[in-house]
Amino acid sequence: MDDGWDLVIIGGGPAGSAAALGAKRLRPDARVLLLDRAEFPRDKACGDGIAAHGRDELALLGVPDLVADYRPTHRLSVVSPGGARVSAAVARPNHVVPRKVFDARLVRAARERGVEVRCHRVRELAARDGHVVVDGTVTARAVVAADGANSTVRRLIGLPPSPDRHTAIAVRGYADVPAGDDVQLIAMQRDGWPAYAWSFPVGDGTANVGFGMLLPRLRAVGLPGREVLHGRLAELLPHLPARDLRAHHLPLSPGRPRPGAGRVMLAGDAAGLVNPLTGEGIYYALVSGRLAGEAAVGAPGDPLSAYRRALTKALGRHLRTTDVLARAAQSPRFIDAAIATAARRKDVFDLLVEVGLGAGTVPLPLAGAVVRRWFLNAVRGGRF
Repeated sequence: MDDGWDLVIIGGGPAGSAAALGAKRLRPDARVLLLDRAEFPRDKACGDGIAAHGRDELALLGVPDLVADYRPTHRLSVVSPGGARVSAAVARPNHVVPRKVFDARLVRAARERGVEVRCHRVRELAARDGHVVVDGTVTARAVVAADGANSTVRRLIGLPPSPDRHTAIAVRGYADVPAGDDVQLIAMQRDGWPAYAWSFPVGDGTANVGFGMLLPRLRAVGLPGREVLHGRLAELLPHLPARDLRAHHLPLSPGRPRPGAGRVMLAGDAAGLVNPLTGEGIYYALVSGRLAGEAAVGAPGDPLSAYRRALTKALGRHLRTTDVLARAAQSPRFIDAAIATAARRKDVFDLLVEVGLGAGTVPLPLAGAVVRRWFLNAVRGGRF
């Protein structure tokens, strides 16, 4: 029996590595084991966007310069389902870093701080004498499950997957762009709404491009998913022919399960923490992973309760905000109104970025401005 671990983390993506780094920052002498079924570096289908809020988390984890060698993107352009447009400078720049690079750097940082990393696929968990036994051989006082949207651990502890109505599916690839392109683009589509394509320049003459929509809307089309996703990406971004296309599921936060059971905590995609408005998940992964790692070594008597409290404090109001906005956003005209208002008011644009890429909430006066625009659009027949 390989015992004596303070924390075992299952999954080496941003949430898992953040849990490892968070635990070691709080307790440098903690024994932390990180398990992942893949060797690093490895590719991961994702939009690759690292928002300024994510960089704040990297600083809290002790790796503030992890992506400093990648060119920042200062502008964001959004086209609404009805054609409203906004293009403006973001308050703080974002970065686009391929997950093959980003995840490997995080794992390396964890190793450098004394975390043991092993290539292993987890198949079994058991509770025993105040510990968790992994695959009958590894014993830990706490476990963080950061094994993604199709989390094996979530199933093993009896928690349900994200319901289809709160699950999106996206296809991601790469395309050539001018070396000077530094504008992140989101182009929304009314057909099958909510649905949008994106282009996020990396800074090396390529851009991460993709298209996503809700899983039930995809199935309702009645055509093969590959045909729909690839076809709509080409339709919305005809000037950016994509290569290396890969699909992935996004468990949106309105369908999130409980954050764990017993001594097991869920983080990142495994916890259903993906922004329902933008599909952003890396910031949530870093926040939830860090908090889970800190709870594991800072409150070993009852880590799950400590984690739940910390998660509620960090993201509770924000998640309630996005839950409400996700329901309102089922109407494409609501999004049309939000984007039209953002085009006129920089404070609304900045707020949309905060809500979509960080932990922002919506003050009532700004919500009222969007609702008024929504009402006026309806009266005018959708004109902006």
